[in-house]
Amino acid sequence: MSSLSFEIISLFPKTFDALDNMGVISKAIQNELISINIHDLRSYGIGSYNQVDDVTYGGGAGMLLKPEPIYDAFDAIKKSDKSLTLLMTPQGKALKQNDFVRWTNYNQVIIICGQYEGFDERITEIADEEVSVGDYILTGGEIPAISIVNGLTRLLPGTLGDPESLLDESYNENLLEYPQYTRPRIYRGMKVPEVLLSGNHKEIKKWREEQRLKRTIERRNDLISKQDFKKLPESKRIEKDSNAYMRFRIGNGYDIHRLVEGRDLIIGGIKLKHPENLGLDGHSDADVLSHSIMDALLGALSLGDIGKYFPPSDEKWKNADSLELLSKVVDLISDQGWEINNVDSVIVAERPKFSPYINQMKLNISQKIKKDPQLIGIKATTNERLGAEGREEGISCHSVVLLEKKT
Repeated sequence: MSSLSFEIISLFPKTFDALDNMGVISKAIQNELISINIHDLRSYGIGSYNQVDDVTYGGGAGMLLKPEPIYDAFDAIKKSDKSLTLLMTPQGKALKQNDFVRWTNYNQVIIICGQYEGFDERITEIADEEVSVGDYILTGGEIPAISIVNGLTRLLPGTLGDPESLLDESYNENLLEYPQYTRPRIYRGMKVPEVLLSGNHKEIKKWREEQRLKRTIERRNDLISKQDFKKLPESKRIEKDSNAYMRFRIGNGYDIHRLVEGRDLIIGGIKLKHPENLGLDGHSDADVLSHSIMDALLGALSLGDIGKYFPPSDEKWKNADSLELLSKVVDLISDQGWEINNVDSVIVAERPKFSPYINQMKLNISQKIKKDPQLIGIKATTNERLGAEGREEGISCHSVVLLEKKT
């Protein structure tokens, strides 16, 4: 007596001959772990022509499967005490690995294969679940039905030689499977990862878990963004760990300093002359351009702001060259495994004129962040006499940076 019987209602029964030559599925049949019974829908057709379909009420293209033949085929099947009826339809719920796990609790699965333009809506009344194998249309439900038989059978005890092979498969725990390798060690210049050759099973396990997460984020992010998955405890761990595989980060920086007498006006490493001989007040040289870029870099990686690293309470940074401070921040970003992709800044001031100095500012910044000047945008605008900048109480700068994970 098989542990699971499949009862399949189909207009094309010969489609399922393929199951007799399908590896572990064929062995499961031979070992009586499953049984497959095909019910030819044509045998239950109406009249001398065994009609199974008819035109739609209300008009429309194509033919619909009639309810009578399917109901008759369904009624002819002797039901078990733990029976499940599935209707194959593109309108059904998308099939997931967890569905196969659920269905192992049944000892009989009845599968109704749709055909033509569809089926009479009244057929849905005998189905426990409507199932789709994807967002596409096939000529009938036979191929999806084979997928059901395959996916469900391989979960039954005794079907696979090594039951543990099921544990790390793709879609278990909503994660894809990690990359796997076999001999040779090197093929056409492609090497097996060293960790797999180390013999350190703890490190191998860690690597595989990391690769499952990384691959899922890169290839099937939808698997970990679904609402039902977000409710699970492991969702929080994945949300945290996914930051390690994020390729790009964006940071915003802002700085403003007061204009005062007796201070130099230094922006972008250039000493400028204000018409009123004013300069920017600050513990360092108060270079708002360099400061805003630093804050953007730090903000992109949630590392705080420049006050954390160069506090005004520390005399070491008094009148410091902000470009040198920028170099230190760039080194910190690099140590975190990131590099700068590009920078865009806007200086807000009424005076002096900045256009003659923009190119030199870009060159100064580029030397400190080690990027081509063409990847650095610097522009200046007035505040139309509005706000602190418009009243010439101060000068501000806004910066945006894009960081890219080092490969």
